[in-house]
Amino acid sequence: MCAHNPVLSTHHIRTADSMPVPPMILPAECQQAVPHAIQTQPQVDRGLTRRWLMRSADIGGISSELSRYPAIVQRVFTARGLHSADVLEPLLNPSLTQLHDPSRIPDLDRAAERLLRALDANERITIYGDYDVDGITAAATLFHTLRALKPDIDPSLVQTYLPHRVDEGYGINAEALTQIREQGTDVVVSVDCGITAVAEAEHARSLGLDLIITDHHNPPATLDEMPRAFAVVHPRRPDSDYPFGELCGAGVAFKLAWRLCTMRCGTDKVTDELRTLLVELLALTALGTIADIVPLVDENRAIAHFGLRRVKHSTFAGLRALVEASGLSRETVDEEHAGFAIGPRLNAAGRMGHAAEALELLTTATGDRATQIAKELTRVNDQRRREQQRIEQHARELVIEHNLADDQSRAIVLAHPDWHPGIIGIVCSRLVETFGRPTILMHQREDGMCAGSGRSIAGYNLHAGLCACANILDTFGGHDMAAGMKVNTDKFEAFRDVFLQHASDNIALDQLTPAIEIDCSATLAELTSHTVNQLLQLRPFGAHNPRVRILLEQVRVAGEPSRFGADGKHLRVNLRPADDSRHAMTIVGWNWGDHWQHFAPGHLIDAVIEPKISTWGGRSRIEPELCDVRVIG
Repeated sequence: MCAHNPVLSTHHIRTADSMPVPPMILPAECQQAVPHAIQTQPQVDRGLTRRWLMRSADIGGISSELSRYPAIVQRVFTARGLHSADVLEPLLNPSLTQLHDPSRIPDLDRAAERLLRALDANERITIYGDYDVDGITAAATLFHTLRALKPDIDPSLVQTYLPHRVDEGYGINAEALTQIREQGTDVVVSVDCGITAVAEAEHARSLGLDLIITDHHNPPATLDEMPRAFAVVHPRRPDSDYPFGELCGAGVAFKLAWRLCTMRCGTDKVTDELRTLLVELLALTALGTIADIVPLVDENRAIAHFGLRRVKHSTFAGLRALVEASGLSRETVDEEHAGFAIGPRLNAAGRMGHAAEALELLTTATGDRATQIAKELTRVNDQRRREQQRIEQHARELVIEHNLADDQSRAIVLAHPDWHPGIIGIVCSRLVETFGRPTILMHQREDGMCAGSGRSIAGYNLHAGLCACANILDTFGGHDMAAGMKVNTDKFEAFRDVFLQHASDNIALDQLTPAIEIDCSATLAELTSHTVNQLLQLRPFGAHNPRVRILLEQVRVAGEPSRFGADGKHLRVNLRPADDSRHAMTIVGWNWGDHWQHFAPGHLIDAVIEPKISTWGGRSRIEPELCDVRVIG
């Protein structure tokens, strides 16, 4: 098969860095989408690298309830629809009281009762997890909870099982269930997987296993299509009235842990020991929430807010060792650290081999063993980076060679036998950033199948595109923006052609330029330490609560730009207002070194920036980050 031909395969496939994908989903579900937390009516403009979409909130001007804030903060809040106290208060002052009653999730009480009964009867429980951050933290959450509910339990009675990414693929598999049963397990509780495991649930029943499924991925459209497990715990089941359906796998596991504690205590008020445990588990849940890119609104925001505070000071020795190995011992751990330092280390084990050590680190590892694992995960993550760079470079060359980035091609579909199946999902994301097109990359396997991952662009439903290929693909599943798939090598070209046609029919040429949303315009004078810190109250940033982006209009480049970093890949630019020099400010452009020529001294530019505070040597200063630029003259 030609190297540029796309191919997809794996029994169950993981698509996003932290987003597992269930097996094939019925085409009827293809149009499901997560609603945006912030509704905007964007006005389109264009910069050097992005389309600029200016938010506009039609609420009749600035609300009087925002009058105590500086003008720039008022404009940002208003653009995001945050114009009243009842909306702003829970956002700026998260509280654990914002967490919803776990008993409202269907089957959760049934699951908790069965697990408590198993503990009391000394039955063996196996937690069946997944190999990414969400699955690992979810498994660790239930492990700590079950052990804490019966401190004197024989350790062999609470076990964990993580599938191998390459050998087994994502999700529950029948062979593993047979093995687990033969080892004496009575109850299996899945985390972050299982909602479409219909055949596997039947197999569990035939083995005499009570299978409890906890998951958060797209559920079947009807109850009749759900697995016939002992319990199916999912906030978005067809019969659910749970008020917030966008929990990650770790979030669902935390809700089960919480209910286990209250059910054991017979009251909503748990013992001090269990309360302390639940607060500690928020740290693990926050890591899963951020890594899985679920919307950081509603209770996810509260989980992330309070959980991040506990990461650095966790009572779990392995998590503290991971913070140390990530070079964060002197930092205030935030969502960027969780997403770009801690998360990738946990993910690396499952990508490059088996995730067992990552789970051990968050469960039983202490002392020297915790330090050893944390250092090993750092080493493996460095190896992952090198392999990612190799695959990315090769894929870029194929894109150019086969003209997949010209105006006639609205998507990228590639496959190659030398691409590591655990890494291609990350490379997909990088190619989407570079070329602005939905991208599917696949590993061409020796068994005649291709397995792959895909990432999309705003406005194109990747899952709907796969639905158009449903009669060609062996299995597929996922979401609007990320998906995984499997196809026989002999059918690869047919799949590629149908998918590319669907992309061509549904993507306008303008959409191929990546978009960036801008909250409002501002002057350099408005970016004071006070206003920037007020804007940063919107953290943690993430899905549906993006970073604040400001448009600086007609500012002048003051002096020569400065390149820094390896090979001068980054850029530092001094700016001042066009009409005076009193409010000069330095902005930093990460990976903007190759664009230095657009910042000639004296030039007028419009710049889109993210307001940030930089701390170095104990001193803080405003140092916005450059997002895009437009040269005026």
